[in-house]
Amino acid sequence: MHLFVTIILDGVGIGEQPDSATYGDEGSDTLGHVCEASHPHLPNLAGLGLGRIRPLTGIDASTTPEASWGRMLELSPGKDSTTGHWELAGIKLNKPFPTYPDGFSSEVISKFVGLTGSGSILGNKAASGTAIIAELGDEHVRTGFPIVYTSADSVFQIATHVDLVPIERLYEMCRIARAEICIGDHGVGRVIARPFHGASGSYIRISSKRKDFSRLPTSRTLQESLQKKGVQTISIGKIYDLFCGVGFDESHETTSNADGIKVLVGRIREAAEAGDPAFLWINLVEFDQEFGHLNDPDGFAGALEEFDTALPHILGALPDGARMVITSDHGNDPTTASTDHSREYVPLLYCGSGVAEDLGTRSSFSDHAATVAAYFGAPFETGSLSFETF
Repeated sequence: MHLFVTIILDGVGIGEQPDSATYGDEGSDTLGHVCEASHPHLPNLAGLGLGRIRPLTGIDASTTPEASWGRMLELSPGKDSTTGHWELAGIKLNKPFPTYPDGFSSEVISKFVGLTGSGSILGNKAASGTAIIAELGDEHVRTGFPIVYTSADSVFQIATHVDLVPIERLYEMCRIARAEICIGDHGVGRVIARPFHGASGSYIRISSKRKDFSRLPTSRTLQESLQKKGVQTISIGKIYDLFCGVGFDESHETTSNADGIKVLVGRIREAAEAGDPAFLWINLVEFDQEFGHLNDPDGFAGALEEFDTALPHILGALPDGARMVITSDHGNDPTTASTDHSREYVPLLYCGSGVAEDLGTRSSFSDHAATVAAYFGAPFETGSLSFETF
């Protein structure tokens, strides 16, 4: 049967791109530095060919790989999740989404306060999410004003305490920001709801209730082309949100990497039993969200080991003739001073093609879109970039 699975290890870059210095990311190397600092045991990823992509401390590259291996370069300007996933789906941005290193303009904030009826806001600066909640959580609880902040990425983030602001109220503020404020010149890649709970001194973000409100794709996506060919398209994790749902027949929210993997294996088996052509696209966000942004290389290494342990179960569920890609959307080096994403190559492991070969450095993430489309015999055209299959 025709089944293709794409797994995004969110934030798992594999070394700086040539233009990394432009983004302030010179020297970033997520996988390289995590392997040097924390020595994760990754025998199954090594068996697929991870160590063949480039030398990595503790990753065996001596055995014949079971998959093809390489790395991909991002053409689109930027280093955020939306940009990376869009290029994986065949969309190249000609200019980056806007960023706000000094916070949002008074015009943007005034419009937000007026349209949401929030009274005022707290924050309005680029900051780590955990740090700004620790800094302003007490004042938020006292005043009821939402915490609005950004990062080095193109994001408008709103944080509120769930005991003070109902989660649906937070989502509604995000919808207003997405539809009426973060548009035109202020069209950020994502508006993100960041609910938290807890008491003073111990506020904790509720990752499972985070919600991303992305821009609509600017041209046809891979998944839309697959739908026209009669392929069922299934999103697991935040993929659906990054495309505003465009092109997906089915979506599954997840609470953790482990939960996402469980859903993925179950959905692979269901699709195999049904026998209809299907494309499953999953994002495992914890590498980025829980460890990269918090500069926690040991936690990052632990998450890699968790995925590596689950990998045989995923591969074992794949029916004959299926294909699988393991890659990423950007870097997020937990060993650097920065807590933001990093402009890096992303790893590429391609399973199920019947050969194991060096795929080299791909000139665009969109080679992924070309490969998936070709597998299903789906015509895929875009005027924004050229691409080649693996």
